[in-house]
Amino acid sequence: MTQRVRNWLLVAPAGAWLIVMLVLPLSVVFVFSFGERAPSGGYVPAFTFEQYANLPARFTAFKNTLILAPLGTIMALLIAYPLAYQLAVRTSERWKTLLLVLVIVPFWTSILIRSYAWIFLLGGGGIPALLASLGIEDVRLIYTPFAVLIGIVYGYLPLMVFPIYVSLERLDKRLLEASADLGAHPVTTFLTVTLPMSISGIATGCMLVFILLMGEFLIPALLGGGKVFFVGNALVDLFLQSRNWAFGSAVAMMLIIIMLVTVTLYMRLISRLNFRRDDAQLM
Repeated sequence: MTQRVRNWLLVAPAGAWLIVMLVLPLSVVFVFSFGERAPSGGYVPAFTFEQYANLPARFTAFKNTLILAPLGTIMALLIAYPLAYQLAVRTSERWKTLLLVLVIVPFWTSILIRSYAWIFLLGGGGIPALLASLGIEDVRLIYTPFAVLIGIVYGYLPLMVFPIYVSLERLDKRLLEASADLGAHPVTTFLTVTLPMSISGIATGCMLVFILLMGEFLIPALLGGGKVFFVGNALVDLFLQSRNWAFGSAVAMMLIIIMLVTVTLYMRLISRLNFRRDDAQLM
């Protein structure tokens, strides 16, 4: 058996899985996007661009998604990086495992229950009631973009923490000591050593969070209260309630195209940053 045959045999199971679970469903969605809605709902075979011409009707959903998903990713990164740095670099081995478990603990509870907890906290009986007792009246937090942003950052924060933690855990601590011995300021050490060495973890964490947020629908539905909705909410409405499968497929295809373009540009940026880091190390 040649090496090429072995490689094909090793790749075949994963390839078959991707074809059945990814390529075929996407092909169906692509075909449906050029069809029409049946009178009673569903799909009628056709070849028309009418569904794509109607995409501006869902402009608000795309706008909310393209604003809050990147913003939520950035906020999760800003919160997760110091936490991951503290766990990987500053925390002793004695406490590290316990603190990592505490980061995972929220995942032990359904996102539905956690979202309802935030509904209480951001609603009249939680933070607004506390602010009212302090003399700050009429503060509305629930069913706003802020509430949705809080929910998605809270829900997806662990997915940002762990990739960054892994990249920082692999960091050679002697590099930090050498930088300090050479008289570098801690900020300089962070910017020239720690941050470049953790780019891979940042890239992975941002990719995981951003891709999942682009398709999120539960958190906007609960914390947005129908006033702040994502493309995921529009898809649920089109496929399950309006039963306009053709238009829903067109919306899904546009979301996929936006994600492919965004992820491609992002990966090119990360590749350039890694290339510059490698060049700096060689010099």
